[in-house]
Amino acid sequence: MKKGNYQKETLLVHEGYDSGQHHDSLTVPLYQTSTFAFETAEQGARRFVGEESGGIYSRLGNPTVRVLEERMAAMEYGASALAFGSGMAAVSAILVHLTKAGDHILCTRGIYGCTFGLLNIMKKKYNITHDLAALATEEEIEAVIKPNTVCIYVETPINPTMEIVDIELITKVAKKHGIQVVVDNTFSSPYLQNPLQLGANFVLHSATKYINGHGDVIAGILVGSDKEEMDVIRGTVQKDFGGIISPFDAWLLIRGLKTMHVRMERHTKNAEEIVAFLKASDHVENLYYPFDENNPQYEIAKKQMTAGGGLISFTVKGGMKNAQKFMNELALIKIAVSLGDAETLIQHPTTMTHSGVPEKERLEMGITDGLLRLSVGLENASDLIEDMKQAFAEL
Repeated sequence: MKKGNYQKETLLVHEGYDSGQHHDSLTVPLYQTSTFAFETAEQGARRFVGEESGGIYSRLGNPTVRVLEERMAAMEYGASALAFGSGMAAVSAILVHLTKAGDHILCTRGIYGCTFGLLNIMKKKYNITHDLAALATEEEIEAVIKPNTVCIYVETPINPTMEIVDIELITKVAKKHGIQVVVDNTFSSPYLQNPLQLGANFVLHSATKYINGHGDVIAGILVGSDKEEMDVIRGTVQKDFGGIISPFDAWLLIRGLKTMHVRMERHTKNAEEIVAFLKASDHVENLYYPFDENNPQYEIAKKQMTAGGGLISFTVKGGMKNAQKFMNELALIKIAVSLGDAETLIQHPTTMTHSGVPEKERLEMGITDGLLRLSVGLENASDLIEDMKQAFAEL
């Protein structure tokens, strides 16, 4: 593709693909192959030592996957991207890359339940310790950094409390100490937030969510600001641990990316209407949404996000009993633990995504028994509101 100073919407459709190199196919072809043939033994030898570009084996690289990686690197304003078989494969890869036995990881006080589980595995097996902290001020960050801290791992908005973390503040302090910053950007998507531009070293996504957008792929993406370091990850952790994406899943993600900007705008518009409804409901105790003007972190959200996105969390009065009853009375909204799909989904973090987190840590994260997480889909917002109205009426 002839290079230009293109906007995000154009990059989502075109970046990383030259049809002239693929038999003039308008759509990115699916290279559904495990291996690639060499014309000669010498050519194979040259490719294995990096003297010649070209296919070797799809765990080491695939043309369809390369298009996805180049498009995601452009969307996050990064130097390079790697695609993985799941979001957790991307999380595992970057944490394994950055740490060794005895190191320390500093995390935001709320993180995805499986990331929490991975950190506990690393602590038990390799004495790689971690702390969860608010990280709201420079003083708070400085107070919890240790001599062996090598990584600050950030979720923002945090899953599922929607707490906002000031990425620029985190990176400012981290750079003083030579600490790498990793940001899980799944909830915002690269269309609404770009952590690398705010100083982070790495950004990752569960591409299962907004990047795909259709609920039919499990995948992860890691984007880095330093190409040489990303090449090291490609040639070590990704290659040898093997958590790669399949060409078909990469092809589906490329297809999903073409409409991500349109979808994110609709997700956000619907979410804003539902936020207004929930704020007026007598059944809702607390509501958490980045662009809610009553959100104490509203100004931080506005500084680093272009819109509030499609995720809302709220607590139902009456605790777990009423929260679960409300979910069971819904007719249109589906009970499911993912997010970013065309369908609106609701889940109960205490008993679902964060059920593996001990109660003490879960409550410290702000995950109470009455908390629900709503992933607003692409339906008509009035239909979703009517569904919630009738469900609330049964409480």
